Amino acid sequence: MAASKKKPAKNLSFGEAVNEVEEILAGLEDDNIDIDKLGAEVRRAVELIQICRGKLEKTDAEVRQLVEGLQSSGSSDETPASDEANTGNVPF
Repeated sequence: MAASKKKPAKNLSFGEAVNEVEEILAGLEDDNIDIDKLGAEVRRAVELIQICRGKLEKTDAEVRQLVEGLQSSGSSDETPASDEANTGNVPF
């Protein structure tokens, strides 16, 4: 993919960013990589990884908040059936 045709990393979905990182890694494993493009490819991969990490952290926080909401909306006379309920791990 030509650098000029790449979307800004912040506009990519998580899946698109992961796919692009995988493409970059495959290119880096190729013994014929153009040394002039190496720095740009590594910078792009780092940027994409940071975007992915941010999306994962945001989603994790949202899921934890939703689970906490489910736990707090339960009946007050319910008691946890196991220690698992006390750790915040909810079996589905």
